[in-house]
Amino acid sequence: MADEATLSDEQKQYLAGFLSAVAARNGTGPGGASDPASIHRAAQDRFIAEGKKLVPEEEAKRKAHPLDMWDEISANAAAGRAPKGLDIFRHKFFGLFYVAPTQDSFMCRLRIPNGILAAHQLDGLASVVETLGGGYADVTTRANLQIREVGPTSVIEMLTAIQDLGLTSRGAGADNIRNITGSPTAGIDPQELIDTRPLARALHFTILNHRELYGLPRKFNIALDGGGQVGVLEDTNDIGFTAVSVPEGASVPAGVYFRMLLGGITGHGKFGQDAGIVLKPEELVPAAVAVVRVFIAFGDRTDRKRARLKYLLEAWGIERFMAEVEKELSFKPTKLVPEACSPRGPILKHGHIGVHKQRQKGLNYLGVVMPVGRMSAAQMRGLAQIARQFGSGTIRLTVWQNVILSDISDAKVAGARKAIEEIGLGTEASPIRGALVACTGNTGCKFSATDTKAQALYLAQHLESRVKLDQPINLHLTGCPHSCAQHYVGDIGLLGVKVAQGDDMIEGYSVMVGGGAGNERSLAREIAKDVPFADLADLLEALLKGYLARRQGGESFHEFAGRQSVDELKALFAMEPAL
Repeated sequence: MADEATLSDEQKQYLAGFLSAVAARNGTGPGGASDPASIHRAAQDRFIAEGKKLVPEEEAKRKAHPLDMWDEISANAAAGRAPKGLDIFRHKFFGLFYVAPTQDSFMCRLRIPNGILAAHQLDGLASVVETLGGGYADVTTRANLQIREVGPTSVIEMLTAIQDLGLTSRGAGADNIRNITGSPTAGIDPQELIDTRPLARALHFTILNHRELYGLPRKFNIALDGGGQVGVLEDTNDIGFTAVSVPEGASVPAGVYFRMLLGGITGHGKFGQDAGIVLKPEELVPAAVAVVRVFIAFGDRTDRKRARLKYLLEAWGIERFMAEVEKELSFKPTKLVPEACSPRGPILKHGHIGVHKQRQKGLNYLGVVMPVGRMSAAQMRGLAQIARQFGSGTIRLTVWQNVILSDISDAKVAGARKAIEEIGLGTEASPIRGALVACTGNTGCKFSATDTKAQALYLAQHLESRVKLDQPINLHLTGCPHSCAQHYVGDIGLLGVKVAQGDDMIEGYSVMVGGGAGNERSLAREIAKDVPFADLADLLEALLKGYLARRQGGESFHEFAGRQSVDELKALFAMEPAL
């Protein structure tokens, strides 16, 4: 490279102009260090100038970027100290959640783009959870893993062990973009339009390497649906990208594009809203970043309850929001109405469970039943070994809290199933247990009112023994209004509550019915409030028996619930048993 002394005046002028442009984009002062977070400070300054007060979390981020507290975390770990006050919030930028008073320990959440792991990574994580955690890991509703019961002295060793495996927890909590989810059968699904893995990976690394994409007004979820048989609940995300096929004769060339859905957050009663555009696959990552940057600039930093993207969209409308997004892009998005796209292929409701043919001839994927998402260290090692021995060494996590092993030849399916059974798991599930989803519950989360995981398993056992269903049903249990288990999109959604009984407060649930996502998109309706858990199994039994008695033909529970009023659904509780 030429020495500065040999540069011509014209070259020096060009270089100065180039560096000035880079500085303007990255927030670099003319003689200072780079400050990519300047876009956040500018947004905070605007609220302050309007006479508004920033929430404490914003003040904490303004004082010091949470990603700069590695030394403080190290010192706390060395001293065995737990974080206090807003330091608990800052730790979440590293994926560390201090869960006191429920436990005097941390939960560590990972980032696994598209939910796909290699066998050696799952093997390594088994050792991590065994030596540094509680000996188990939980599959989450974002096709991710959480490690629990991490002691205060072990957090640095935990973070470095994860990174040694080629994984990270950076930005997995707090006001950041969460794990990028994608179609769990990406690249192997006979029906898919496009493989989401390269795009999820590209977006994942874009986020990791752009410091300004951390510290948003609130948490932010992104999901990519490739059009396959297994859904990913993309319409419940802040940004949901859904692959579509545009046929000949439309106003754009025929081919595969992505539609962009914005502002989904079913816990707040909202599915994603179509942005009115289609994107080429190579435009997806820039479009996602543009949306995030607009949210950074204009999202609410004075009220945590209204700091999600949904509320900015409601205040502005989609047209104004997209006009701001276009300012962040180097291309103009192509407008196209949804009706110009071919209908999406069907979603196989419990297609994440069982043996299924892949698009590759002679190969299969096996969906492994994972009771409410939990697997022991021994089971993690077992799954890793089975993936290596019978498949390609690939482990796929799903938003339904289970695991898929792929690339298993026809001749090896029986052996793989037997090996899965030998580690205490299986590939078959009842219509109740096939999509039994439960959040962490009050054994590991201070916000939860109920012991969701144990109670989910109890309900499943009770209902399996009393009701003979022939259609799959999704049963979601969430312990608090944060709705981590997305109870509003379950056929039956249960929201944990405390119920007054005399002088005591006991565990119970409010019951929602008729939710769904994808081609069953609808929000569940509440039909029972504050039901003591002791009464819940019998109530759900009556509900399901009422469905079987009154359905039309082979009608699914979702179809049945959709044509009933709330009062008609409530009346099922009082029906005399018909079976």
